[in-house]
Amino acid sequence: MNRIAEQYVRLVLAVGQHDGDYVDAYYGPEDWRNEVQASAKTLATIQSEAKVLLAELGNVDTSQSEESVQLRKQYLTKQLRSLVARVEILGGKKMPFDEEAKALYDAEPPQHSEHQFGEILRQVDIMLAGNGTLIGRYEKYRTGFIIPIGKLDKVFSAAIDECRARTKKYIQLPSAENFTVEYVRNKSWSGYNWYKGNSYSVIQVNTDLPIYIDRAVDLAAHEGYPGHHVYNALLEETMVKERKWVEFCVYPLFSPQSLIAEGTANFGIEVAFPGNERLEFEREILFPLAGIDPSSAKEYYNLFSLVSKLSYAGNEAARRYLNGHCTKDEAAAWLMSYALMPRERAEQRVRFFEQYRSYVINYNLGLDLVRNYIERRGGTTVNPAKRWEEFKRLLSSPRLPSGLK
Repeated sequence: MNRIAEQYVRLVLAVGQHDGDYVDAYYGPEDWRNEVQASAKTLATIQSEAKVLLAELGNVDTSQSEESVQLRKQYLTKQLRSLVARVEILGGKKMPFDEEAKALYDAEPPQHSEHQFGEILRQVDIMLAGNGTLIGRYEKYRTGFIIPIGKLDKVFSAAIDECRARTKKYIQLPSAENFTVEYVRNKSWSGYNWYKGNSYSVIQVNTDLPIYIDRAVDLAAHEGYPGHHVYNALLEETMVKERKWVEFCVYPLFSPQSLIAEGTANFGIEVAFPGNERLEFEREILFPLAGIDPSSAKEYYNLFSLVSKLSYAGNEAARRYLNGHCTKDEAAAWLMSYALMPRERAEQRVRFFEQYRSYVINYNLGLDLVRNYIERRGGTTVNPAKRWEEFKRLLSSPRLPSGLK
């Protein structure tokens, strides 16, 4: 499979010549990138060559091989099929939201009704009893929990230091691992990890909109420890350097790998801060650093926990908008009504839909699939050591979405 793997890497880089968002990370031989740029393959050629590789891969017999080798074949197969689907989309093929999600991410997104979100919203309404619209009351309440821009770096640095320390208790990271934090603007996302290879990441935090206190730990864990930075560093260490499986030196964003990446990054928040440990850490450290009253932490996180249950409303808005069932303004209004997003945040999210389309499923569906998979294997809240063990095993493996069921 090594030859197929190398050709797969080259095809991913070739798609990247047509799609600037496709190659999320690459730390393989620079000669390969240069050769791909020089060849300038058309989408039709990329698609044809990918189908040839799939046929060759289908003839590789791994029935008597160890599980990791069988998973490797499955990984390459799913990633190549996803690549073909992305090429078809770039070539003009229109796919409904659910079909696209299945083709790109090897997962079937669930559907939710207004009624399901309405029940959660009624509970929020009770917690924020008062006059005016619910979104208005929610925005007013949250105003008191914005991290002042002058304190953002201090708060975020404290959060990432804590996430890093907690992760290193259970996961041995490469000795050279490191990261740089940058604060940016004019992005459709709130945070991003750009993995550069050799266990080094650039973590970017978007400051276009107000950053609330809960985002400090969310971003620190998701983009850093034990999220994307750790995921990529472990794949590089175990797959590329130890096994010499070159397919892992490239990360195509619109692929099944992203559901694992985003799902583990979100679940990593729970792994690093089980039970009430997040509340206690933030109340004692982050709230004071941000100049926010620590006595309000418990109430804030009770509300935060409830509103988090509305995350799938974002998927429904994306489905409706991308399927042409509502306008951009209507999608933003849906997010305001059912996800309790302020207007500017809702409009930013619609821009995310336009740029990344069905990618939105990877965050919440990915979280649910990863959590259920690890808990079925004994990694529950009452057994944190086992939870970390299974979490690390998943981070360091070629297992993909359909393998989590």
